[in-house]
Amino acid sequence: MPLEIVRNDITKMAVDAIVNAANESLLGGGGVDGCIHRAAGPELLAECRTLGGCKTGDAKITKAYRLPCKYVIHTVGPVWKGGTSGERERLISCYRTSLALAKEHKCESVAFPLISSGVYGYPKDRALRVAVDTIGEFLMENDMTVYIVIFDRAAYQISNKLFANIAEYIDDHYVDEHADSRRERLRRMNRLESKASMVCEDAIMAAPLAMSMDGGRLDDLLVELDAGFSETLLKLIDRTGKKDSEIYKKANVDRKLFSKIRNNPDYKPSKTTAIAFAIALELDLEETRDFIARAGFALSHSSKFDVIIEYFIETKNYDIFEINEALFAFDQSLLGA
Repeated sequence: MPLEIVRNDITKMAVDAIVNAANESLLGGGGVDGCIHRAAGPELLAECRTLGGCKTGDAKITKAYRLPCKYVIHTVGPVWKGGTSGERERLISCYRTSLALAKEHKCESVAFPLISSGVYGYPKDRALRVAVDTIGEFLMENDMTVYIVIFDRAAYQISNKLFANIAEYIDDHYVDEHADSRRERLRRMNRLESKASMVCEDAIMAAPLAMSMDGGRLDDLLVELDAGFSETLLKLIDRTGKKDSEIYKKANVDRKLFSKIRNNPDYKPSKTTAIAFAIALELDLEETRDFIARAGFALSHSSKFDVIIEYFIETKNYDIFEINEALFAFDQSLLGA
């Protein structure tokens, strides 16, 4: 997918370029900087000596040497001084200049650490917000796969308010469901199956009457009901009046996958991809349930992932990158391809 948050060692990422959170000298240091230099070998330091340092907010590129990538992009993040000394603007510049260098060198995939969130003291939740917003803005205009690489759980944090709100929603909609006895759940399932059977019987009985009263109207209705995921997606995109690219990028899906979906009426996406498009289209909860059902999926309160998705739809927050931040915080699959 175009933007993915992963838990990994950045020196192990097999991408075109990794980004090094360096200091102004570019001569190595602690944290991510030290790890990258050790993994790349002494040749990296030798090349860095020729660059003449780097200003805060800027970026420079070198070869990767012993690393499993082609390039290392070195950027210098701001030291946190309370947020009143232009830290946010300089951090944004780190991501923009790094991405511009990656694009200039025709990189198709780039891995970032969470710049300035270590010894430089930038609050982790704010650093994450800047990273996601700036990368997301870039990806709306460019085709590239970008990873934000988190080494461990302590290095990752979403806002306390968002985390608390989602946790409360999960408690109200997920825990209660699991507290039910197995017998009660089976009883509910039997009632639902019984209702479904009655609806089917009524539809069969009514079909001849409907046909005789309104010609082929029922046929048209059934065709509409049977429309697959791909056909329904394209109709919904047309309804928005937006370009295809606006929707698939907003869904955190790359052009190649969208092309497969568009050209194959019988294409069956993954659940995360189907929901990603529902989010991009800003469907309400009822519309989302109908839309993903066309790909064979449903939303259930027995799934923490589904409850989190429901929370964001109910609160009308359709920012897929923020949703993915929350899903990652709760150890769930991310939306997109």
